Amino acid sequence: DQVEAGTGCAVVESVKAASDLYMPVSGAIVAVNDGLEGDPALVNREPSAGGWMLKVQPSNLAEMDALMSAADYAKTVGEA
Repeated sequence: DQVEAGTGCAVVESVKAASDLYMPVSGAIVAVNDGLEGDPALVNREPSAGGWMLKVQPSNLAEMDALMSAADYAKTVGEA
């Protein structure tokens, strides 16, 4: 599927709520992690490894400039 930056592409459900997952960049979804169906907690246990949700081939690399670096994200969430 083709997706546009800022649009919803999936729904993440928990026991208490459901939240939309929004695309940070435009592009084509090239892979979906089917392993999450059997083990959704993998997202929490391995968010930077086996817990990925989808992979996107960006169509506009300039949109990547607006994203945080991994180091900036870690500071934002208090991991640094």
